[in-house]
Amino acid sequence: MPSVKLPRKSTDTDMTPFVDIAFLILSFFIMATKFKAPEPVKITTPNSVSSDILKENNALTITISPDNRVFVNVSAVNDQSGEKVGNFIRQLSADRQLGLTDAQVESFKKATTIGVPFSQLKGFLDLSQSQQAALQQPGIPVSDSLNNELVWWVGAAKSTFSGSKLLFLIKGDNNSKYPTFEAVVDALKRNEEFKYDLITSREEAPAGTELYKERNRNK
Repeated sequence: MPSVKLPRKSTDTDMTPFVDIAFLILSFFIMATKFKAPEPVKITTPNSVSSDILKENNALTITISPDNRVFVNVSAVNDQSGEKVGNFIRQLSADRQLGLTDAQVESFKKATTIGVPFSQLKGFLDLSQSQQAALQQPGIPVSDSLNNELVWWVGAAKSTFSGSKLLFLIKGDNNSKYPTFEAVVDALKRNEEFKYDLITSREEAPAGTELYKERNRNK
């Protein structure tokens, strides 16, 4: 009786579709992920047991360094093209008659955190990103109540984001001095902004408190 040979099927798997899918997923995350902007100075924030966690939103973040220099950073949600941020710096340029060029506006969109007086802003934006990162920025002038330049940054942010929710965040270092913090708050008040959030480092609530029980309920 003749034997019957069954056809052998290859056990190799074509991985080409999987590679394509992997590259598609990787491309999506590269395009959609928003990385945290590097800061020009290292900030050690005070600790807090607050239960609130800030959600991503339009925000003007005001940073106070250990040596009391003031920096600002504006961020907008769903603004991959930088249109909102561009409108913000154009508004500020118009308010203060800075005469920023389109190239300088584009440079501002790519900049992380700004801490220079208006008189130095054009020169700062003419620098490359690596030069900006290496520059020791002097900080935005706030100590003189008659020339508190932060007032104009806050005003431009309010105007640009009018009609949408805008957070004002203050991030101070443990060694920041109160007069600088007071000047920052004064800039907000002069724009009729009386609500702001302090960025702190989260620490565990005292044992036995309601907040402690809530945090450990699902552990």
